[in-house]
Amino acid sequence: MEQAVPTLSPLAALVAWSAVLLFVHIVLQAMLSTRELGSAWNAGPRDGDRRPVGILAGRAERAAANFRETYPAFVGLALTLVIVGDRSGWGLAGALVWFVGRIVYLPLYLAGVPYVRSLVWTLAAAGLLMMVAALVF
Repeated sequence: MEQAVPTLSPLAALVAWSAVLLFVHIVLQAMLSTRELGSAWNAGPRDGDRRPVGILAGRAERAAANFRETYPAFVGLALTLVIVGDRSGWGLAGALVWFVGRIVYLPLYLAGVPYVRSLVWTLAAAGLLMMVAALVF
């Protein structure tokens, strides 16, 4: 008797890839901060209020914070859609819009591109709303 091999839902795969994107944010922020403040600061307890003041390190920190603002909603919506199903396809489409938007957002933020960066953030947020719509309607 052959055992069925479970296939990974595209939404579940996006959750996994989103964790990679979270890790990219964390590593980028750490690398830029360490470049500015040194490895002793990074390896130490980081007591006090010493923070990187460089433009890129600051942008990486703010971009990571911005990512973490919508990330819990994405994970919750995506996993809910995996559990209940996405009959309309809007959930997967929204997840892809959010994911691609968040990938595009990072270099735009690091480069300091105004307006376009905000537009990309809005599109990513629309992806979350598409996921909500897939669950509600």
